[in-house]
Amino acid sequence: MASADEVLAGLDPEQRQVASQPLGPMCVLAGAGTGKTRAITHRIAYGVLSGAYQPGRVLAVTFTARAAGEMRTRLRELGLPGVQARTFHSAALRQLHFFWPQTIGGPAPEVLKHKAPVVAEAGSRLRLRLDRVVIRDLAAEIEWAKVAMVTPAGYAVAARAAGRTPPELDLTAMARLFETYEEVKTARGVIDFEDVLLLMTGILAEHEDVSRAVRAQYRHFVVDEYQDVNTVQQALLDQWVGDRADLCVVGDPAQTIYSFTGASPRHLTDFSQRAGVAVTRLVRNYRSTPQVVQLANLVLQAGARESEGVQLQAQSDAGPVPQLVQLPDDQAEADEVARRIKALIADGVAPSQIAVLYRINAQSEVLEQALSAVDVPYLVRGGERFFERAEVRSAVVLLRGAVRSDDGADPLGKVVRDVITAAGWSPRRPGGGAVLERWQSLDALATLADDFADMTGLRMREFVAELDRRASEQHAPTVEGITLASLHAAKGLEWDAVFLIGCSEGLLPFSMAEGPAQVAEERRLLYVGLTRARRHLTLTWAASRNPGGRASRKPSRFLSSATAVLGEGARGPARTAGPARSSRVRTAKVSNCRVCGKVLHAAAERKIGRCGECPPGYDEAQFEALRAWRLAVATATKVPAFVVFTDATLVAIAEQRPTDVAGLSVISGVGARKLATYGESVLGVLAGDDPQSAAEKCCAAMKSESK
Repeated sequence: MASADEVLAGLDPEQRQVASQPLGPMCVLAGAGTGKTRAITHRIAYGVLSGAYQPGRVLAVTFTARAAGEMRTRLRELGLPGVQARTFHSAALRQLHFFWPQTIGGPAPEVLKHKAPVVAEAGSRLRLRLDRVVIRDLAAEIEWAKVAMVTPAGYAVAARAAGRTPPELDLTAMARLFETYEEVKTARGVIDFEDVLLLMTGILAEHEDVSRAVRAQYRHFVVDEYQDVNTVQQALLDQWVGDRADLCVVGDPAQTIYSFTGASPRHLTDFSQRAGVAVTRLVRNYRSTPQVVQLANLVLQAGARESEGVQLQAQSDAGPVPQLVQLPDDQAEADEVARRIKALIADGVAPSQIAVLYRINAQSEVLEQALSAVDVPYLVRGGERFFERAEVRSAVVLLRGAVRSDDGADPLGKVVRDVITAAGWSPRRPGGGAVLERWQSLDALATLADDFADMTGLRMREFVAELDRRASEQHAPTVEGITLASLHAAKGLEWDAVFLIGCSEGLLPFSMAEGPAQVAEERRLLYVGLTRARRHLTLTWAASRNPGGRASRKPSRFLSSATAVLGEGARGPARTAGPARSSRVRTAKVSNCRVCGKVLHAAAERKIGRCGECPPGYDEAQFEALRAWRLAVATATKVPAFVVFTDATLVAIAEQRPTDVAGLSVISGVGARKLATYGESVLGVLAGDDPQSAAEKCCAAMKSESK
């Protein structure tokens, strides 16, 4: 084991400043590729070796199982296997299983793997017709509410304040779905991942003996990626730390890209401004060439506030200048990227060191086809998990059975290869397709065995235990093949060569980005993508979606500040006078409040054409008549009122007061089916018909049509 002084050797001045001060509150503002994991693991090592820490009383927390696994590996290499490095959920779940029997009684509930089935059942109870994509998005909305520590009763107010727009439901309906989701979950006797954090936070707050026990166990805390902390994680961290000062947080405001999930950089920025907190900035980028770093700095600085991020200083040797390539259409873009990747591989770049990044997952389909056409192996990050693949499960079973027969006569790697031959591995790499994918998975296990033996000198029994640990943490080994990933999924990763596709308006920033804050986050998302590249960086965009289509797209506005690197093509064509021409991909349309003129960002506000601060412009009696009609229809047809019309749609009808079917049809939320079902009845109520009578006639007509 190295000495404390040896642990500091080889660190740059800023990293040494982090590592050499193991006690007291510290905030590390670490730019992309600046060696933050090295700095904080060496800080822990220095704290232990200098006698400031006891290994078992340190808890390092990060956000992904992969990152936690990487941290544990680094700590083991420094001779510190006893230091805990976990995700927030992993640490909380471990504590919940231990303390639940003492505080609640009985075993802790099972944790749901996926919310979708429970959301679907909740929707079914409310007689909502929800497709798979909507269910996924509604599950994400519930997740946002829970990490923000918002209850179903408080959801509508909190969501309105945050500008949330759940798909196909208004805020009242979403609150009802959220409430029903909780009821279904309770009936099943299960909890979700957010409940793990909420319950453990509550137990620590309500049971002093539990909080004393946890704080006695862990004295020193390190939190990585602190810009991604959400409200409930911060609440849990506060309970863990208590009134002590031994907390080191590490993060980069410029890499805040998960605010839609409830993450907020304010925890990081607020902590850095506390009295007595030592603040260190890591600015030396060791990952990327000066050319890549220059481009990333230019893109970020054009939209960043002074407090956002750091000015990176490249430390690597010079490399090729990043390129911006315009293609006529999406297919041509995919073909060109595949061609360039093939050339890189021919030049000796390993496929596992190449990635194609994109804004939305739908962009991968045409890429997959183009790569398959030129026989380039690829992996879609976010697809089937490595340890859940059939061939990997079979191989692990075989390896577990071979533990007793490993006599140490042959190298571990050879023994593993001999065993997994029965699962389909062979010394000869197959040609392509599914056979190649299976072989790559098995070969990754063999390579991992080589690395494990070189690092530890241990044998099969320990290797199987290592695989079990990695499987529980989803810490997959490297598989040979280029990576296809969304920009969000690429966070925390790096490659020798990166292709960033779809760098056009409507994709970057994405067309759904509403308001300055969301557009600023889209810029940070691009910055994250740029800083994934070590040496080769290519940005592409297509002028049209389909071959032969009109070239209506423009390069992303985020590139206009980077002409010094990318050339004048990054500015895009000058805008011509006259009416704007429509585009297949367009940025969000700006709407203004018809009362005060304020720009409207929330979908519900745009639907009624008025901001929430201005008074309603409808006749109160007429609006109440519409509400009475809706309630009568909903009661008669046994559906929730919002299924007939949402509150926002009803307000829009009352404010716009259409006098005919054509006028009613242009109101957002009144689709063709609802127009045919309710149109004449609604117009009758607006004209003065009795709501109850109009509802009865409408329901009678609906029954007649259904026969």
